[in-house]
Amino acid sequence: MTVVPPKSPRPETNGAATVPPARAATKAGESSDPASASASGSFLARAALVTASLSIAGSLLGLVRDQSLARLFGAGSETDAFLIAWTVPEFASTLLIEDGLAIALIPAFSMALARRARGAPGDPVRALVSATLPRLCLVLAAVAALVAGTAPYLVQALAPGLSDPRLAADCTRITATCVLAFGLAGYCSAALRAHRCFLAPAAIYVTYNTGIIAAMFLLGEGLGVRSAAVGVAAGGCLMVVVQLPSLWRRLASPESPVAGDRAAVEERPVQLALVSAVLLFALCRQSQVLVERFLASGLPSGAISHLNYAQKVAQIPMTLSLMVCTVTFPVVARALADGDTARARSRVERDLALASCVVLLGMCAVIACAPQIIELLFERGAFRASDTAATADVMRVYALGLLGQTLVGALVRSYFSAGRASWYPLGAMTAGITATSLIGAATVRSWGVAGIAAANALGITVTAALLLAGLRTGRHESPHSVSVRGRQVLAELSRLVCAAVAATAVGAFTASRLPSPAAGLTAGLLTVTLVFVSLAWALGAQGSASALRSLRAVTRRLPHGRFR
Repeated sequence: MTVVPPKSPRPETNGAATVPPARAATKAGESSDPASASASGSFLARAALVTASLSIAGSLLGLVRDQSLARLFGAGSETDAFLIAWTVPEFASTLLIEDGLAIALIPAFSMALARRARGAPGDPVRALVSATLPRLCLVLAAVAALVAGTAPYLVQALAPGLSDPRLAADCTRITATCVLAFGLAGYCSAALRAHRCFLAPAAIYVTYNTGIIAAMFLLGEGLGVRSAAVGVAAGGCLMVVVQLPSLWRRLASPESPVAGDRAAVEERPVQLALVSAVLLFALCRQSQVLVERFLASGLPSGAISHLNYAQKVAQIPMTLSLMVCTVTFPVVARALADGDTARARSRVERDLALASCVVLLGMCAVIACAPQIIELLFERGAFRASDTAATADVMRVYALGLLGQTLVGALVRSYFSAGRASWYPLGAMTAGITATSLIGAATVRSWGVAGIAAANALGITVTAALLLAGLRTGRHESPHSVSVRGRQVLAELSRLVCAAVAATAVGAFTASRLPSPAAGLTAGLLTVTLVFVSLAWALGAQGSASALRSLRAVTRRLPHGRFR
């Protein structure tokens, strides 16, 4: 979806530079003009709605994918072998689509668009693509070949206690192709989001999961769990195909520069230091999966599967909560490109409040209704009642880290939104991974998979606290960086956490009173929502108010059931 941003009736100045009237407010996402600011807020709300809708569809298909995997192959050694191979696409997704290339490339494309808008010679956007895409393809192809060639050694390093390493190695060779496919998909997503086009990037996980599901049912009888690996490879290709038409249109028909405004904009190519800092942070963050599966490989068969199913369900609220940051990250990057740090800070603080509100509401539902959710989603075919109980217990513990996961995903974008290298996030993530490893190693023997989940929650919370401390006002004096008011953010989080604790307790009690899992889940979800929203509103949490404003902005545009 491409939405034409509203135009401001007069120029806006930022320091010494004059920002074009049609660009300054709209590309930064806000304006000092009330009418333009309202329209821009409506644009962001509609973009977030479309992105969230497709993300929900992708997440639902992800659940269908996991249900299909559980039904066809259960939670035993065969599934464990595939999940070890699935480490490759999980890493590739984080590094190349979510926290890696997007964080590095969106500021670069935003700067190129700013230079194009101000009449820079040539086409800065096409020049950026020509300078970066061919090299990226060569590097990704080499990495994919290396992963496929060293698959047996990777499996041995990831899960030394795995019962069927040959099957895991076969699946790893197949999934290695996603390194190149995910890299191209992430590149297209970053370019399109910088252009304010969110429809195609939001649809990639719909096509990805569709490919996996289709492959499992079409090829599962003959290939076994290897069919899921084939689906990963096919789904990665579909992620690229679904975005290419939109990107080609924008590169083939660029917008005309603003007439009469030739103000210089700093030209900053994508720096190796920036890419290294972003990718090393993403790699360090994703290494949580390595720690978890390494520790779980020594537990009884099925432990890795229980942890995987628990994570996939529990992460849905986090994924939805970060949709607002996905939409507004180009806004923050463009604001910093224009030198407006105050606008960038305001946007980041509102995003933190709204994302925390969404994820805590989801966390309440996951903890309160865990047994009912897992039973309804997975307990059929090869997935037994004992698997339901084990997975629900793990999911409740894992969900305690969802707020930390969301804060890390939201805060790290602020460190790189100006397109400059920062090594502080890597240090913060290293501290969190160290805590996860030490706590997990100390608790896995006594608590099993629950100890691994607890270590994950504590480790990511440590990282979130360090990232928030690093962004507090006063530490960054640069006109090209974002700072947040730490006390206000912590006060907002404390209100939401208090509401979440009460809502979880009441919701769990309500859900457990009904014998039917469907009735218990329905009653639990309704109770959690009512209690959380009421308490958050009563305590004055800004996140709930932001959610209502966003909803009103959307509904004002839908008086007849469609966008105007």
